[in-house]
Amino acid sequence: MSVDVLHLAINYIDLSASGEHSAHYREQLIGSDGSVSTLLEQLHLAYNGKPAKGYASFTEEKDPAVPQALASWQRGDTDYLGFTKAMTDSLISQLSSHQLPETGYLLLGHYRYLASEVLLVCLLGSKDHFALTEQLDLSTSRHLDIARMQLAARLDLTEYKVNAEAGNYISFIRGRAGRKVADFFLDFLGCLEGADARQNSQKVLSSVEEYFAAAEFEQGEKTSARRQVFDYCEERAKAGQDVVLAELSAVVDPEQENGFLHYCAEQQLEVAEQFPVEVKELKKMVKFNGAGGGLSLSFDEKLIGDRVQYDVGTDTLIIKGTPPNLRDQLQRFIQGYSAFQRQTDDE
Repeated sequence: MSVDVLHLAINYIDLSASGEHSAHYREQLIGSDGSVSTLLEQLHLAYNGKPAKGYASFTEEKDPAVPQALASWQRGDTDYLGFTKAMTDSLISQLSSHQLPETGYLLLGHYRYLASEVLLVCLLGSKDHFALTEQLDLSTSRHLDIARMQLAARLDLTEYKVNAEAGNYISFIRGRAGRKVADFFLDFLGCLEGADARQNSQKVLSSVEEYFAAAEFEQGEKTSARRQVFDYCEERAKAGQDVVLAELSAVVDPEQENGFLHYCAEQQLEVAEQFPVEVKELKKMVKFNGAGGGLSLSFDEKLIGDRVQYDVGTDTLIIKGTPPNLRDQLQRFIQGYSAFQRQTDDE
């Protein structure tokens, strides 16, 4: 994978002892050498790897600072450095308004990936790393904490230019810090949440299963098709791209490539021609998992009816052939750990 770097700006947002935010602006853009390309590739992959994302579009109901700055830059009235300064100022304003203590490095990366021109906006923290010199002196260096990326959004500039009415050109990480943080980032961007990837995924699950029943798929065909559908959707999600209904139809039923497409139209299923999905939700197609009451289970869907039998009436699950590490623990427990140890010593 490679990205074509166009611009990269980095500013630092600080918080004073009195609780006031301020920005330290870099007066020049970061050069587009190999390290910058590698950094943007890592940021791109880290963003794609985040499982829970929301989708949004600009709205007049929110602060217009960011969309106005974007429009000014796109028209050529402002250069990229001026655009990123306006973005940083808007972020500080929203941080103060929401009274959030967030600080860190604001990275604004403009790059091209495949056929799309992209703007990635993320606020990253940092962490210190320690090393020893040849003289055994201790040295430290500060690294961007990409792995903990939480406050980030990506704007598909190409989609925004040609298909803004679809409303899915901005994606953002929902994160684990609660709804307040998600709301703050939407306010900063001046956008309103639209397409729900989780709901889209649930709709795909139910629609595909309905098609299997209508087309009278055999059990083995269903298992194979579910895996193909999941792999296709996962690949699209990892690439940061929407699922295309026509392509999905060909994956669902390779022998009747438009079969699923026609079925959705005939049954008036509300499945869009192109939509984002959430991989975590789609895993239900190929894997069963659950936890509760001290029990945690996970197994592939293809094992149902074979190694795994479920009796609905008695709510009983029978598993034939346990994993080696689990079997070893169970045998140790049943025999008694001391007896098992004596047997090992005798051998």
